[in-house]
Amino acid sequence: MENYFKSVTENIQKSIESMDMAAFGRLLDECEQVLKDGCKVVVSGLGKNVPVCDKFVGTMNSLGLQACFMNTNTAVHGDLGMVKPGDLVIILTKSGETVESVYLTELLKQRNADLWLLSFSHDSTLTHKISKHLILKLDHEGDAWDIIPNNSTTVNLIVLQGLALSLAERMGVTLEQFKANHPGGAIGEKLREDRTCD
Repeated sequence: MENYFKSVTENIQKSIESMDMAAFGRLLDECEQVLKDGCKVVVSGLGKNVPVCDKFVGTMNSLGLQACFMNTNTAVHGDLGMVKPGDLVIILTKSGETVESVYLTELLKQRNADLWLLSFSHDSTLTHKISKHLILKLDHEGDAWDIIPNNSTTVNLIVLQGLALSLAERMGVTLEQFKANHPGGAIGEKLREDRTCD
């Protein structure tokens, strides 16, 4: 197991270091402007990326920043209605070839949605269809067959959490605001007891 943890951490670190920080900065700028305009950030994914998207949306909402999750499958069954003019949509797909994601991209382009792609393939159908993207390298998923979505989903989570926390800083979110949105659980109790929050 020691070799597993060492390999996983090395692969994740290399993947994060491969990120184009200028592109991340552009995504951050656009998300900031979208929120300032009163619109929202939408994340869309399938399979094991679903809980990753949920975590990002949960973090954003707890910070008072408008975000929502649109399942790539259910989007075509009415969920497309959540995407309004001015919203920014981030599509997560490791290969950039997922049939459902490609179809959704076409539908969103018809709506003139502001699209971003988060993927691990530099040459894919979606990298050609979505001009704005964050493409990371990934040497290995970490399982015996290099196929289980393991390291890729962890990297996606790290990137999206970095986006959320960076947006909170950019938007001037205060601890008081976070406190108001998080009255329950151990965090809520800690914040109530912390005199610095009074």
